Amino acid sequence: MAATIEQIRQAAEDWSIEVTPTGATKIKSFRDCLAPGTTVNVTFLPGSDPMDTIAVAQRLHDDGMKPVPHLAARSLRDADQLDELLAAFTAKAGVSEVLVIGGGVDNPLGQFSESVQVLNTGLIQKHGIRSIGVAGHPEGSPDISDDEIAEALAAKNALAVREGLDLYIETQFCFEADIVLDWERAVRAAGNKLPIRIGIPGPATIKTLFRFAQISGIGPSMRFISKQARNVAKLMTVQSPHLMLDGLAQGMAGDPDCLISHFHFYPFGGFAKTAAYAQAIADGKIETLPKGGFEVIAA
Repeated sequence: MAATIEQIRQAAEDWSIEVTPTGATKIKSFRDCLAPGTTVNVTFLPGSDPMDTIAVAQRLHDDGMKPVPHLAARSLRDADQLDELLAAFTAKAGVSEVLVIGGGVDNPLGQFSESVQVLNTGLIQKHGIRSIGVAGHPEGSPDISDDEIAEALAAKNALAVREGLDLYIETQFCFEADIVLDWERAVRAAGNKLPIRIGIPGPATIKTLFRFAQISGIGPSMRFISKQARNVAKLMTVQSPHLMLDGLAQGMAGDPDCLISHFHFYPFGGFAKTAAYAQAIADGKIETLPKGGFEVIAA
């Protein structure tokens, strides 16, 4: 059984996309490839200059997009730097939403070792930001045990209630709908009430994967990819995530309590190409295939 075109369209309707500061230098104007108001996450990769993230967020804002900068706990020096970054994001880029992550480094740069410590400073709320993303791990994480992940998610749910925050989960990039849907049901049964945005690898081949690595800065991006060690083989052979999107759409349509509400695209195959792909699906410009999945007919 496959999802209908309308089910796929509805599931994909609210989507976002990711850009690195280095990748943004290849984009003359975000208006050329995105509709006004599109949500775009801006990475804060280990070892990078946070001023680069601020500059890209400002470009997105000026181009009429909604920038969502990453705040990587282990790459922050201290609360004073966090305060300064938030002040710059809100003043220069109109930021009203951030994604708080641990950050893929083994040794913290400063006083923060995990995302919940950043959340508990109260500084994000101080700057008027109430919409906050936190990391989700449907396939586990090499940096933190499953028990620690569960404990952190429970703490974030409690924080959302206590502070009246609009928290949501945004996941690493995933490859199999069944694994994602099983994970969503498991965390829901354990008490999660936060809506979930699922990470989707944009259409890519091994050639475009390595092009992504070069555009993004080989060191940080390849480290990011290597953190997904058990998925590298899948990432290097993926042509299109259409089967996964089909499966997710089925699961979302068949379970009214499913907390998956959004697809977040990682543009391994190129930013403009991935944006066009995501928008075509959201517009229903697809044809279902006899053996499941679909193909885009206008992207």
